[in-house]
Amino acid sequence: MKRKGTSIIFVNDQQQVLLFLRDDKPSIPYPNMWDIPGGHVDAGETPEQCIVREMKEEMGLILDQFERFSVLEFTDRVEYTFWKRADLDIEKIDLQEGQRLKWFTELEARNTKLAYGFNEIINDFFKKKPVII
Repeated sequence: MKRKGTSIIFVNDQQQVLLFLRDDKPSIPYPNMWDIPGGHVDAGETPEQCIVREMKEEMGLILDQFERFSVLEFTDRVEYTFWKRADLDIEKIDLQEGQRLKWFTELEARNTKLAYGFNEIINDFFKKKPVII
């Protein structure tokens, strides 16, 4: 059975998405690449519980009122992606994993190779634009 991953797309009022630059350690997958915040689902945990835990651990955020965007099967995992409108002040976030956070426009995100095949999900997100609805 494939492992489960969770991720969350934060969208600000300028329709930008929040990405983080992964640590530059050769021992981790996709070092020094941009990525969507998220993590792996632990045993006995739902994807929803996982994303709440991961955001608390990685960014110190108390996450509530978010929506599921997609469930996509990759060769290595099943990815549960959520989204939330949030004008986060990234200067005030104490990032516990990764080098830094940055807001990306649709064009910037499309032109950046993301870790774990997330370009497919980000492109789909901008195409479907659930935020506008």
